[in-house]
Amino acid sequence: MGNHHAREHVSAEMPLMLLQYLVKNYGTDAEITRLVDSRDLYIIPMVNPDGVEYDISGGRYHMQRKNMRKNNGGTTGVDLNRNYGFMWGTGGSSKDGSSDVYMGPKPFSEPETAAIRDFVDSHPNLKVLLSYHTYSELILYPWGHKYDAISDEKDLKTFSAMATKMAEWNNYKPQQSSDLYIASGDTTDWAYGTHKIFAFTFELSPSSQWGGGFYPGQ
Repeated sequence: MGNHHAREHVSAEMPLMLLQYLVKNYGTDAEITRLVDSRDLYIIPMVNPDGVEYDISGGRYHMQRKNMRKNNGGTTGVDLNRNYGFMWGTGGSSKDGSSDVYMGPKPFSEPETAAIRDFVDSHPNLKVLLSYHTYSELILYPWGHKYDAISDEKDLKTFSAMATKMAEWNNYKPQQSSDLYIASGDTTDWAYGTHKIFAFTFELSPSSQWGGGFYPGQ
């Protein structure tokens, strides 16, 4: 899934390009055909459409991160990637509606996060979840809400092995989410903490603001 954060437009392009790649190669590439035939694949390219529409309104970028909720006090927006229910509000988020990391009035208060929750809850066969963000070229895995590692050693080894293998393919850096910064109420902590789904956050290109940051262009 992509575009939890409105200004991270590349994060919607990537799942759409993945979908295009699968369709283009299905039936001609034996490995792609086998994978599609043997798995259920769900692609949600844009979790935060209202925020995205605002971010590009008027023919210019607005650096909008959050959704478009009207908060008490006259502020706008909840950070959808701080609004999930697992360990919500335990660090790296804010109770201040003007903050870019405002966590909302309660877990799953937003229609966008509630929709993702309900989708995942209704698909108990899900094994892996990828949440695309920008930027920094990282592959992140739980935990994000604390510096401690996952206590299940087998799961921790699996996360590390998967992240390392994927990093070999795209030259990103694999690491625990909290090594970047503490963030509670995020998608991947919730997916693993609640459902034991192997969930990863990809911080896509560019590697820094000097390469274009949130708006790198075509």
